[in-house]
Amino acid sequence: MSSTDTTDSSPQRTARLLVRCSDKPGIVATISNFLYNHGANITALDQHSTDPTGGTFFMRLEFQLPHAELPPSVFDRSFKRAVADRYDMDWRISYPADLKKVALLVSKYDHALLELLWRWSRDELPAEVTCVISNHPDLRESVERFDVPYHHVPVEKGRKAEAEAKMLEILKEQADLIVLARYMQILTGDFVERYTNRIINIHHSFLPAFVGAGPYRQAATRGVKRIGATAHYVTEELDGGPIIEQDVIRVTHRDSVRDLKERGGSIERDVLARAVKWHLEDRIIVHQGTTVVFA
Repeated sequence: MSSTDTTDSSPQRTARLLVRCSDKPGIVATISNFLYNHGANITALDQHSTDPTGGTFFMRLEFQLPHAELPPSVFDRSFKRAVADRYDMDWRISYPADLKKVALLVSKYDHALLELLWRWSRDELPAEVTCVISNHPDLRESVERFDVPYHHVPVEKGRKAEAEAKMLEILKEQADLIVLARYMQILTGDFVERYTNRIINIHHSFLPAFVGAGPYRQAATRGVKRIGATAHYVTEELDGGPIIEQDVIRVTHRDSVRDLKERGGSIERDVLARAVKWHLEDRIIVHQGTTVVFA
C-alpha cells in the first residue's frame, strides 16, 4: 500500500530548506535573492534566533521550483557555493515528492502502532511505511491488514546483538526514519548511532519525570495530578534524547494505575503521530541536545 501519490502533475516542484548557522545580518535576504534568481516562489518561511547578537539562527523555508529548473543535485551545489559557504551553514534541502521510508518497531501494545498505520492509510502521514518489526508475533494479523510486511524478531536473553543484527539487515535501505511505537526493548548504542536523530520514541510519561519502566505506576505512587506523554529522539541515554512533542491530561486520586494507562494511551497516540509528521515534513532541527520545532 502506498499512502501518497507521488506523481506531481503541477508545473512546479516543492522543496524545503532547513538552515542553522551563526546569526548575522543579511541571511534571509541572501537566501531570498538566491531563490528569486532561480525562479523560485517562497510559500512558507519560519525562523528563530537564540540571540540577534551572536546567537544561533534557525530557518525552515518551503519554496516552489519550476520543473525546468536545474536538477536537485546541481541546484544544491549552487546553493552551497552562493549562500551556505558564505554563512558557514548547516543546511539541508529536501523534496517532499521523495517520500521518506519509515519502519515501525513495536512489542505487544498496539495503540500507537495502529494509530500511525491508520493515519498513513488515510494519507495523513507523508511517508512510505516499509515494514513493522516486533519482538512478539501477536500483531501480525493487525499489521498485515494494511498490506505492510511484518517481521518477528525475538530478543532472547543474552542474544540482543544477534537480534539487532537481524533487524539492521531488514532495515537496510528501508528506513529513513525508525519509530518505536511502544517497542519495549532498549536499543544498543551501536544501533542508535547508525540512525542519529532518525529514531523517534514515545514515552508514556511527561519527561524528565518518571524515566524508565512503569511510569504510570510511579505517577500513581506519587499522587500526580497530571499525566502525559513525550515523543523524543533516541540517544544512548535512556529516555534522555531531544524532546519533540509533549502533552498532558488532568487526573485525580480516583484514577487507578489501569485508568492512568487507558487515559494515557490516547495522549501517546496523538503525541507520537504529531512528532512523526513533523519529522516527515522537515519541521525539526536538533541543536545541542534540544530541538527547534517549526510546527
